[in-house]
Amino acid sequence: MPTPLLMPALSPTMEEGTLAKWLVKEGDSVSSGDLLAEIETDKAVMEFESVDDGIVGKILVPEGSEGIKVNEPIAILVEDASEVGEISLADESQAADDKPKATTEAAASVEKVLEPAQDSRAAQPSGAASARIFASPLAKRIAQSKGVDISLITGSGPRGRIVKADVEKFEGFAPAPARSVAPPPGFEAIVRPYEGREQKVIQLDGMRRTIAARLTEAKQTIPHFYLRRDIRIDKLLAVRAEMNAALAARNMKFSVNDFIIKAGAAALQSVPEANSIWAADRIVQFNSSDVAVAVAVDGGLFTPVIFDADKKPLSRLSSEMKDLAERARNRSLKPNEYQGGSFAISNLGMYGIDSFDAVINPPHGSILAVGTGVNRPVAVRDEIEIATVMSVTLSVDHRVIDGALGARFLASIVENLENPLLMLA
Repeated sequence: MPTPLLMPALSPTMEEGTLAKWLVKEGDSVSSGDLLAEIETDKAVMEFESVDDGIVGKILVPEGSEGIKVNEPIAILVEDASEVGEISLADESQAADDKPKATTEAAASVEKVLEPAQDSRAAQPSGAASARIFASPLAKRIAQSKGVDISLITGSGPRGRIVKADVEKFEGFAPAPARSVAPPPGFEAIVRPYEGREQKVIQLDGMRRTIAARLTEAKQTIPHFYLRRDIRIDKLLAVRAEMNAALAARNMKFSVNDFIIKAGAAALQSVPEANSIWAADRIVQFNSSDVAVAVAVDGGLFTPVIFDADKKPLSRLSSEMKDLAERARNRSLKPNEYQGGSFAISNLGMYGIDSFDAVINPPHGSILAVGTGVNRPVAVRDEIEIATVMSVTLSVDHRVIDGALGARFLASIVENLENPLLMLA
């Protein structure tokens, strides 16, 4: 009996994805656990495994197809090789009593998809007949960024698997065929005044599309307000320099951002009401400090989460953050590593930005935007001193945190950063 393969939900928030590549072709026998395809979500490229044994009887969705809804049929498994390419699920209704309703509905959807005239993707070139290619996710991303057809590369890994080094030393250059995507409604009207001007249209990948949707949602639905403070960080810089000098032999080095993460985690414990998120029509408050940190990557950003940050020493926070940031840039984070948290930090100080206002990442209750530290004259009693001052802005969801509560939370962060030894005690 034919078994439809449905677009999997590879993360709790995934609603649709891109079928980046088929790893099988029609007629291939597969067993439970075999890799079938690579699915691109909004954050990563993940491998889709088979849960059944059978033969790939029909590939319904060509590789490269975008916007495939979760649970939409993408292929069909059959038991008999004679059924390959000649599939009809018309008799599925006879087995309806033996299957859950969802499976019966999926089978009906498969019948509709099988009609070429109704499938707009049928006209796209299919990669189903291509040879199966084994490559690490990192190697595939590097090849894609370089415009290299990975099928031309010889792998040096186990069983001929293509690894990062194989792509980096590959001297040939063969761009993968480009896919044309119909412009969205309204596109032509927007660009018409720019006719005759040299331009390049950039298609959105899953990450950029998700960022656009979530930040639009955030600014439209979250009542932001902003609290600003200047922080003297001379003591922090002195403590950091002393610790880095003492730990140089152990190859450890703390960044200012490590101290900011620690300060935010401690403040969430001092002001527990701020350790909250907005959930539909109520507030959820947490005990542990789970702090998300924005990491810039090519084409967007990730916000990996350091869980239980209040319980971890600075050395562990620092090493964990370095690992998360590196894997974020390689697009190898797992969904559970960038989902969660109640509070986030976005630091643009390393880019020379004095101050800015960050957009809250729902359902977080707040986000701290951090600028660079600059030398400024500061009045102390009757004297003027030159101090290193760092400007920060706390963006707050007014549904979760009121003004006075937000002020207490930000004051606690400031106190921790201006007195780092108390924070580290």
